[in-house]
Amino acid sequence: MTITRRGLLAAPALLPFAAQAQSGWPERPVRIIVPFPPGQAADIFTRLVADQLSQRWPQRVVVENRGGGAGAPALEAGARAAPDGYTLTAGTSGTLGVNPSVLQRLPYDAERDFAPISNVVMVPLLVIAHPSFPAQTIQELAALVRARPGEINIASAGPATSQHLAIELLQLRTGLRFNIVHYRGSGPGISDLVAGNVPLMMDSVASALPQVQGGRARAMAVAQPRRIPQLPELPTIGETLSPGYEAAGWTGLVAPAATPPEIVRRISADVRAILDDRALQDRILGMGAIADPGTPEEFGRFVRSEIAKWREVAQAANVRLDG
Repeated sequence: MTITRRGLLAAPALLPFAAQAQSGWPERPVRIIVPFPPGQAADIFTRLVADQLSQRWPQRVVVENRGGGAGAPALEAGARAAPDGYTLTAGTSGTLGVNPSVLQRLPYDAERDFAPISNVVMVPLLVIAHPSFPAQTIQELAALVRARPGEINIASAGPATSQHLAIELLQLRTGLRFNIVHYRGSGPGISDLVAGNVPLMMDSVASALPQVQGGRARAMAVAQPRRIPQLPELPTIGETLSPGYEAAGWTGLVAPAATPPEIVRRISADVRAILDDRALQDRILGMGAIADPGTPEEFGRFVRSEIAKWREVAQAANVRLDG
């Protein structure tokens, strides 16, 4: 290949354009769309990261809450935003992992419409029981359920939530059959469990841990593949009932699909640096979650694996939502 003098003179002129997205960005505030109202887990953990990014960047990071519609309208807005790095979206286990299989008219494509940046946190799920429940271990619980298929109630936070799909996955993998009782969120479900109106629940560690620590509920098993720091003696479902079983809530960050890769990489690197801080990790642990940063490639593979897993579960259990 022949390199001309004109080419040599032009090459430096192109460099500012190649570097512009990274060196000049951000030149104005960056917003993160959260697909839930303030105070929910995805909102809380996204705000933690947003506050830290605001300290690292020359511009503020603001959180915009758009609740409703199982998060679909918010994800649609994030997908349709200008791909310039100034609009990010908090993608979650529900909006990216579950919705593609349970919503009949989804206004976004969870795989094609977004550029993955990084996961932020995993929110482990666990099976809890009322203190009066006769089974003391998860193995004893399984024996009771097998003896009375479809009779023992277990609460979920609502249809097609991570808690609900985790129960369906447990049934699919083990052959157990519960009677699933749906509530409008974790709060009402765990209140009924503490009151003794429902004996079991699949819930998040963030919601259930205070009840477990206060003796108002008994933890039976965690749905993570490894034991969790908050309850290190608690066995996993994978080591007791179903090898490889894994179900969790999670929240990560995505950008519109055509966002320049250098911006995506920069945000991902900054998120990883923030979540590598031990003090912030401990703060997240105290809130019932686990910091879980990764590269864009790692997060992309994880999201695709979640979509495939919950598609199998939703089809097997015939789980659908109107929308």
